[in-house]
Amino acid sequence: MDIKLHDMVKMKKAHPCGVNKWEVIRVGMDIKIKCTGCDHIVMLPRKKFEKSVKEILTSQGDSDE
Repeated sequence: MDIKLHDMVKMKKAHPCGVNKWEVIRVGMDIKIKCTGCDHIVMLPRKKFEKSVKEILTSQGDSDE
């Protein structure tokens, strides 16, 4: 899965605030994501993150090239 910084992703499970849209704010062995509803930040191992992603909504990383 090709995840870039500032991509917007839709997760399989919704956050307790009711939103399942997240922004990727760190990419590496671990992925750090921020909830677009309440700005809560979560860090997940890449493998768990890739299993939890339903779809990539917008790919902001492509516009930098």
